[in-house]
Amino acid sequence: MQQLAKKGARSVSAVTEVLKKSTSTRACRNAVWTLTRIDSPVAREGVRWALREGNGSVRQAAMHSISLWADAEAAQELLNVLQVPAAQAQRVAAEALGRIGSRLSSGINYENGGKVAEENSLNWIVPGLLTAGADEHDRVLEHSITYALIETDIPLGTAEGLNSSSVYEQRTALIAMDQMEHGQVHASQVVPLLDSPEPVLRQTAWWVASHHPDWGGALAGFFKERLAATNLTEDGCGELRTQLAHFAGGPEIQNLLPTSLEAPETKPAVRILLLQAMADADPKQPPPHWVGTVRSCLSSKEAALLPAAVTAAKSLSQVKTNAPDFSEPLLRIARNESYSAGLRLEALAALRNGLRPDDSAIVNFVRAQIDPTKPVQVRGAAASVLANAKLNEEQLLELVETAKIAGPLELTKLLGAFEHSSNESVGLKLLAALKESKSLASLRPDVIKTLFAKYPPAVQEKGNGLITMVNADAEKQSAHLEDLLGALKDGDVRRGQIIFNSPKAACFSCHKLGYLGGTAGPDLTSIGQVRTERDLLESIIYPSASFVRSYEPVIVMTKSDEQYNGVVRKDAANELVLATGPNTEARIARADIADIKPGTVSIMPAGLDQQLSKQELADLLAFLKATKWGPR
Repeated sequence: MQQLAKKGARSVSAVTEVLKKSTSTRACRNAVWTLTRIDSPVAREGVRWALREGNGSVRQAAMHSISLWADAEAAQELLNVLQVPAAQAQRVAAEALGRIGSRLSSGINYENGGKVAEENSLNWIVPGLLTAGADEHDRVLEHSITYALIETDIPLGTAEGLNSSSVYEQRTALIAMDQMEHGQVHASQVVPLLDSPEPVLRQTAWWVASHHPDWGGALAGFFKERLAATNLTEDGCGELRTQLAHFAGGPEIQNLLPTSLEAPETKPAVRILLLQAMADADPKQPPPHWVGTVRSCLSSKEAALLPAAVTAAKSLSQVKTNAPDFSEPLLRIARNESYSAGLRLEALAALRNGLRPDDSAIVNFVRAQIDPTKPVQVRGAAASVLANAKLNEEQLLELVETAKIAGPLELTKLLGAFEHSSNESVGLKLLAALKESKSLASLRPDVIKTLFAKYPPAVQEKGNGLITMVNADAEKQSAHLEDLLGALKDGDVRRGQIIFNSPKAACFSCHKLGYLGGTAGPDLTSIGQVRTERDLLESIIYPSASFVRSYEPVIVMTKSDEQYNGVVRKDAANELVLATGPNTEARIARADIADIKPGTVSIMPAGLDQQLSKQELADLLAFLKATKWGPR
């Protein structure tokens, strides 16, 4: 083949003769590949003959050859192939037509809306591709046809597909027009499809609209109708919330949200949706009319509205420019004992400057929530509130006793409250409490070292001793695991399920079994099928020993020297979202990130063997081993 190709046009006749007369499929394919290497019109003619007359694999090779040379004279035959149901051949034909179209359209003048293209030979390739896209195909073939249209770059011809009776042809045309270089898709073409009864078309229309946040004005009327609809389902509310947040950067949607919230005819469920959309929008600078509306909702007598109002207030008060202050209504909610502990804590977490130490009643309420019998979400929220509070020395000494009983999920957060102190008495009592804490193993040595860095030398010296206690070596860990494996007998699956779902272990808050549970950690539905008993025990006792793929922790440093440890949940162009614990996450703007590096410490705390008795640990292990085909 190489030697024949070197001879160029002189060998075409002999190669073509083999192609036409040989009974060997392999020889015919090799003849096509040989002709592909020769730059000659007669070589292209031979390949076109193979496309018309060859068998399956020879025709396949011929189409690849035509694609490489972008041979426009083969376009009609390729269109014929595209109309015959045979996915593999159709994909290659579409790819070849896309390359031919790209070559032919490269010299088109688009100054007059692409009208010059109507005189080009492409205006019969585009309809053929659209016709091929009118049927329901597998997604790979669908992509091949759509991408071929994108490569042709003929928006006027492609727009004809929007008038088709086939939803698949309409979708193909819509995506291609949106993606091609000279595409001219308009809001007026897309908005009528946003409420289409055909899910395929409706989802595509929203996907296209999401690329055009400047369409807020055209979409305002549509959103207004949807908010007033009487048939909004729970799923519909979720979609609408996401859509409103996406387009909230435009003035029309910014005005629509508070106006609809304040309208007396707006249903309670829709008002909650609107507040959630405000929180999700994450504006760089909150619109002034949003602030007044949210403040009014925080004082609402509708208890069901308050959680969404608190979330919106928290989101708006965290912006860097002209952040509003909702302290007064948030504190009013926090002091109201008729509200749930969760709502009161969320209100305190939303305070822009944190909890004030002079409100001792509130401080005592929050401290009381760090109780092993409380739900994990409540304990975590309380620890976060205290970590951000500037407590006085007397309150810190009281908090030392709380740190002694805090669980591993809360202890690291809780220590943040002590970072602002350098009092020797506070430091020494905290060290003594940590030595007695069953959650000590959950602390990283670097956390302890940083915590006591501002304290006097006497405290730092004892802190080094605490680090030595925590920093157990691998041999000790391995020996501890072997001892435990020998001692954990007669585990009960049913009791283990109770432990898994209990506030004490709080496994369900991060891990999913079946349809229930959290998503911060790996799904454990069939973990017993893929992990040994020792592996399961190691992951419980020493979660940082190994990481499940896609759940490896990362450390993010910001330009303001803040550090976040978590699992990546969203890696977008404008922000990084980390899962930092059960139902907690950190949203970090890309512009604020200074460095990202792999983490070595799991977000799951260590030391669960100190929280549970050996029997409880045996029961939990038995339950996890039994989840081979899902929870029972």
